[in-house]
This record gives sequence, C-alpha cells and structure tokens, in this order.
Amino acid sequence: MRHPTYVPGHQLLAGKSVLITAAAGAGIGFSAALRAAEEGCRALMISDIHEGRLHEAAANIRQKTGLQQVFTQVCNVTSQEQVQALIAAAERDLNGVDVLINNAGLGGSRLLIDMGDEEWHRVLDVTLTGTMRMTRAMLPKMIERQAGVIINNASVLGWRAQKEQAHYAAAKAGVMALTRCAAVEAAEHGIRINAVSPSIAMHDFLRKAASVEVLEKLTANEAFGRAAEVWEVANVMMFLASDYSSYMTGEVVSVSSQRA
Repeated sequence: MRHPTYVPGHQLLAGKSVLITAAAGAGIGFSAALRAAEEGCRALMISDIHEGRLHEAAANIRQKTGLQQVFTQVCNVTSQEQVQALIAAAERDLNGVDVLINNAGLGGSRLLIDMGDEEWHRVLDVTLTGTMRMTRAMLPKMIERQAGVIINNASVLGWRAQKEQAHYAAAKAGVMALTRCAAVEAAEHGIRINAVSPSIAMHDFLRKAASVEVLEKLTANEAFGRAAEVWEVANVMMFLASDYSSYMTGEVVSVSSQRA
C-alpha cells in the first residue's frame, strides 16, 4: 500500500492558542502539537507527566516550525491540583486558551476475569476522568470568553468489541458520552466540543503496549492494509479545531479505514 504524503500546513489555526495533554514522545499528542504549530497557531502549551521528554518535544517543535511561543507544564491528569495548575499556566502563558486537545489516555491488555479493581480504576481515571477534569477546569475560562474548542481523543473501541480491552473500551465509550453531553451544555456559550475516534495509529508506545501478533491482526482489518500515521489522526484534530468545523459539536469522528 502506498505510503501517505505528509500534508503541509494551511494556516488553519492562525491566531489561535492551543493546549494539548500527553504531548511528549512520538504519539498522537506530539503530532497534534507539531501540526498545530505548522497550522499557524500563535502560541502552544504542551503537557505530559514525563518532564524530560516534554522539554525535548518543545525544542523539537521550535526547531521544526520556527514557533517560539511553545510552553511546557508537567501535569498528571489524575490530580485535580495539577490540572488546575496546568489550566492556570496555560491561561497565563497563552493569553487565554482557544483550543484544548485532551489526548491523555492509558491502555493495557487484560482479560476481564483477571483484572483487578486497581487496574480498572487506573485506566478509567486517566482516560475518562482525566478528560473530564481537564474539560471541567477549562470550561469556565472559555465561558467567560463565550468562545473555545475542545477536542477529545476517543477510540473505535468505544463502539467495537475486542478481547482484553474491557477497561480501555469502557473508558473510551465514556469519553464519547462525555463529549456529547458536555457539548450540549457548552453550545449556548459558543463553545464546541468534539472527539476523534482512531482505529489504529502506529507509534512507539503502542508497539510497547501490544504484541506484534495483535498489531498485525488489527492492521489486517484496515481497508488500506496499514495502520494510520499519527499525523493523519492529528490532521482531523486540526480540522475540528479550525473554523472549518464551525457547525460541528458533540460529534465523534471516526479516523479509521476498518472494513464494514
């Protein structure tokens, strides 16, 4: 299958500020941050629990795009105190947040009968409750301005069944429901909330979290015969962050080539 051609920026986010969680490393979050800079955002803050990788990511974005207004803040989204500190720092350093991308999530593989409460709660706390905490903390600021965009990272597992993924699938289905309900509440304030739902986007963390056999099986289900590049998912996030999606809210957009 022919490899996709990287899409250059088109100034979709010109004049906007962007805050992204879990944006260190080589996953969807970092790709979204890089794409936001390439799409002309005026300022960017990236957050992660890994301080060293976070600073490396920021330096990488500055070097590749020329955007100097790239800020960092360590944050664990399971901590309400750290979430509040992140929102406060982003509001200050970005002079107001126009776009929030909730990318933080945690997965794993375990049969339900072997899954302890601690593992179940940990996945839901990061993936679902962390998204709720960020949204809850961000909305009052956006309501004051009567404007803003929030984009959540869900998964096709919120719709489809897969062995050993009960915790992750439940969390992502929750992200979808949270997106829809929060969007209805925020709409009257001029705020849009949508989500992307990737099937499989290949990156280093996924390779460590899943076996080669599982990844090959998942990839075989894709119509294009390959996993998505992380920037292909980030591209859809950029569309949802831009004014091109001005009439979309409460939507979960599948970023997938899975067979029907």
